[in-house]
Amino acid sequence: MSAESVPEPAAESAAQPVRAVVVTQLGAAEPVAAICAIAGLPVDAVLSGVGVLVWCRDTSVDGPEQVAATITRATPGLPAVLLVHRDGQIAAHTWRDGAVGDELAAGLALDGAPEGLTNLLLGTETVDDFPDVVTSVGVGRLKAMRMMTKAGRAARRDRKKAE
Repeated sequence: MSAESVPEPAAESAAQPVRAVVVTQLGAAEPVAAICAIAGLPVDAVLSGVGVLVWCRDTSVDGPEQVAATITRATPGLPAVLLVHRDGQIAAHTWRDGAVGDELAAGLALDGAPEGLTNLLLGTETVDDFPDVVTSVGVGRLKAMRMMTKAGRAARRDRKKAE
């Protein structure tokens, strides 16, 4: 067998992109996107059956952590879970009041989660596959404040109707 007929070793696959999603217990995507817009954090938010899923566009070393810290600092007492898919592994951590909490087993964190969340983390779906996505990208501070005011009014109106 000549040297030319020996197959080359498989080329190393390109590094997989990092994917990160913050799962909140909030009931509307607009205020979450507004909070992130004011902080200058690029995210896309969508309401799901478990709360708002916040897709982190900045997946640099501490980008997703900044998103989780900002959201939980702006919503005191409400926990969130940050899920990061990096180097073939999914890591999950709780966040509350701007600080990281316990590490969770990824399987437990994803148990009962909407299928779309798992698909986002694995890259089989993108945020563009979801309806009614609200982005923080390109939203100025004034528009972000209007988004938060509108969401607050809607929440108060819904509470009055429930009474």
